[in-house]
Amino acid sequence: MPAGTGLVARAARGIAHWRHAPALHPFGVSCDGVLAVQPSGPPWGEPWLDEPGNHQVRMRWSRAVGLPGRLPDALGLALRVHDAAGPGRPLDLLLTSSGAGRRTRHLPLPRLDALAGPYSTLLAYRIGEHHAVLAAHPDVASPVVPNNLAALRATLGAGPLTFHLCAALPGQGWRALGTVTTGPPHDLPAQDTVSYDPYLNHLPHLRPTARFSRLREAAYAASRAGRRTAGTSGP
Repeated sequence: MPAGTGLVARAARGIAHWRHAPALHPFGVSCDGVLAVQPSGPPWGEPWLDEPGNHQVRMRWSRAVGLPGRLPDALGLALRVHDAAGPGRPLDLLLTSSGAGRRTRHLPLPRLDALAGPYSTLLAYRIGEHHAVLAAHPDVASPVVPNNLAALRATLGAGPLTFHLCAALPGQGWRALGTVTTGPPHDLPAQDTVSYDPYLNHLPHLRPTARFSRLREAAYAASRAGRRTAGTSGP
């Protein structure tokens, strides 16, 4: 293991052990929802995106570093599509609050309003023969939601939210893939906590590119190991 990767892994394992929670995005609010895939434009070369259909999903919002609610922090949105690759084979997408521009879609962006802008994969995915960034854009009619988990929980409980799932090829604008509609929030017991990992849970023609993959995979694995040694289950 390269020195830099080993350093990141040791840090992630130690933080997760100390927190009894993931090293990053340690605490969150979850809900179930429905993703309606609505193809537009030429085919991507990934059947799951090229065929219309409704899919059950589980979503989790979290603050990236886990700072107290009044301090600025990037927001994470994890999305699991159940059975996307077949029974018991989910697809995981990890998104982070970002800008919408051709450069800012690659940068994490702390924001005071949780629904003021998109949540992006930051790094490109390989979709068929293409490289593209994925993002979930809140509906333009979304309410103002302060950047804290209590406010997000209250908003989810007040009614459904809609996000537009999109992809952008290098140097191009956003192309619609479908919509995600949320359900009410729920509290998950420890044994049901979802461990999101886009490197383990992907589709044959929809997966993260190799850039920084060793570093991120090592961090995910070390974070899970740290939680196990702390005596907790989950990611």
